[in-house]
Amino acid sequence: MSDKGREPLRIGVLGAARITERSLIDPARATGHRLVAVAARDSARAEAFAAEHGVERVAGSYAELVADPEVDVVYNPLANGLHGPWNLAALAAGKHVLSEKPSASNAEEATEVRAAAEKAGTVFMEAFHYLFHPVTRRLHELLASGELGELRHVEAMVAIAAPPDTDPRWSLPLAGGALMDLGCYSLHALRVLAPWAGGPPRLAGARGGERAGVPGVDEWLDADLEFPGGATGAARCHMAYDGLDMSIRIVGSRGEATAPNFVLPHLDDRVVVRTPEGERTERLGTRSSYTYQLEAFAARVRDGAPLPLDADDAVTTMELIDACYRQAGFEPRPRTRV
Repeated sequence: MSDKGREPLRIGVLGAARITERSLIDPARATGHRLVAVAARDSARAEAFAAEHGVERVAGSYAELVADPEVDVVYNPLANGLHGPWNLAALAAGKHVLSEKPSASNAEEATEVRAAAEKAGTVFMEAFHYLFHPVTRRLHELLASGELGELRHVEAMVAIAAPPDTDPRWSLPLAGGALMDLGCYSLHALRVLAPWAGGPPRLAGARGGERAGVPGVDEWLDADLEFPGGATGAARCHMAYDGLDMSIRIVGSRGEATAPNFVLPHLDDRVVVRTPEGERTERLGTRSSYTYQLEAFAARVRDGAPLPLDADDAVTTMELIDACYRQAGFEPRPRTRV
């Protein structure tokens, strides 16, 4: 790290997921943290991953990695259904945990993860990286300053082209579905507007469509929310969309603000503000939201700095996800037994 005499975090990586290069490898290099170990189901894949990304060694199994005394932090980017079990295992081993979202397969399992984090006394955080980027911070500032007036409506859409049919995101046993993979961002982005909306939102309705040939797995889901202060919200997601859409639009009584890509702001760092005074475009920088996230996580681990995300927040998000599934005619995701 940039502070002299500061020891870097010693990070162990579960799996050799492609997202890890963007979500952890590059941020760790940028911030000076050590990638101590990686484990994968396929040892050859783990060896290749370690060689490519400069990971110090390969662990023989996930269990060996979480037990490794040289690992301080476990990063969990496994398939959704494996978040809960390995978050629990890492916390039981006394590790700090940075888990890809969502933290578990359902609210019951997320509650167990929260209890494990409390017992361990370590840092647990769900990786809603978008929250740390200046794009999202600026949206919140526009509400806090009063420039947009009182919050009236917010709509968030997170949509991607369809992954291959063999992708675990389409697997019900691995807690797949559009809401789990994408819609959690939409819901979370609305949830964190509670300070400017009179409190947290409640679910007013939800609709979804099933993926053909995959019973119980949602291809898309739309949720309607209502805030105590009278504002409304729409949280939408689609995992077989015509292109990419990761936008959020916040409408107030005096104006509105739009971020064309709040989830991956390094691809588009604009915030467009429209008020009676006119329209302007602000650019907030293309530094990775994942790098901001790792810096904030490290500050919490080392110095006890506050974080906007914790195990309580993860449970609340998961409760809302389960409620959306039920309202849309699906069952909450089953937990994966390891």
